[in-house]
Amino acid sequence: MKIINKIIKLTLFFILMSAGLAAYFFALPQPLPHTPLEFSLKPGSSLKGAATQMRQAGAIQEDWIFILLARALGKTTQIKHGNYQLEKSLSYLELLNIITSGRTEQSQLTLVEGSTFKEFRAQLNNHPSLAHYSAQLSEKEILQKIGATEGKAEGLFFPDTYNFSSGSSDLLVIKRAYKLMQQHLQSSWVTREAGLPLNSSYEALILASIIEKETGRASDRQMIASVFINRLRKPMRLQTDPTVIYGMGDNFKGNIRRRDLILDTPYNTYTRNGLPPTPIASPGLASLQAALHPAQSNALYFVARGDGTSYFSSNLSEHNNAVNRFQK
Repeated sequence: MKIINKIIKLTLFFILMSAGLAAYFFALPQPLPHTPLEFSLKPGSSLKGAATQMRQAGAIQEDWIFILLARALGKTTQIKHGNYQLEKSLSYLELLNIITSGRTEQSQLTLVEGSTFKEFRAQLNNHPSLAHYSAQLSEKEILQKIGATEGKAEGLFFPDTYNFSSGSSDLLVIKRAYKLMQQHLQSSWVTREAGLPLNSSYEALILASIIEKETGRASDRQMIASVFINRLRKPMRLQTDPTVIYGMGDNFKGNIRRRDLILDTPYNTYTRNGLPPTPIASPGLASLQAALHPAQSNALYFVARGDGTSYFSSNLSEHNNAVNRFQK
């Protein structure tokens, strides 16, 4: 009996010691390759996928340790996607708290698909947890500060949720959104479909922004891309209302009129051939992919059905019938 008691006490001792060591290790800050360190968790990421993305970015050293901790604490299904920035070394436990429930020192800003640079700036300027260094800067000065080489800011910032420490510079958020768009744009451009009538990744970004603004339902996105690609190949004018509206600026009051369609601006695709000079908004990844992998079709026209979807036609007669059917 004494031997059994000793074995039980020894076992308990080792269990407690192991638990203590594990707790210490989970709470020990992990070294970062550099600070600030950024990483993104893709929408729909599983616990294993999130751990892999963080390890590849350098936020954690071992996938299995992070996975084990999340499972032990019952947080396997609480992963929140978005773009994160770490300004100091954190423990596995601290990092898990950040990407699941969030913490008070972590603030967020979400740039939605189809947002304009003007809207993005308003979000930044109104965010209470950011230091507003960009508020008094011109668009050109902002681009210089973040190291952008483009002449115009529109469309250069990737729609995502950006997590940051309270008091962070808004310029850092802008730079992160710019870098993320460049990453997605370049990787999408490399895998583009052959033979597209697009001369550069920037032209793909312009087209993607139009697709973003024209898409009422996600299932139509590749067909809408197909219409514009087919028109560029003809060549036919794109004749898309969102570019006209963008060109009108503050003069747009909610309705587009016939005289607006014939008033020439650099963005009026009813009066000018080809793509407009810049994007008209920030497209999401799905619109980038659609621009570079459009559906295979002969469609040249589309009209809104009124339920969020579009009806596609390959000739003007069919299109006019569809307009009479769905819009008159």
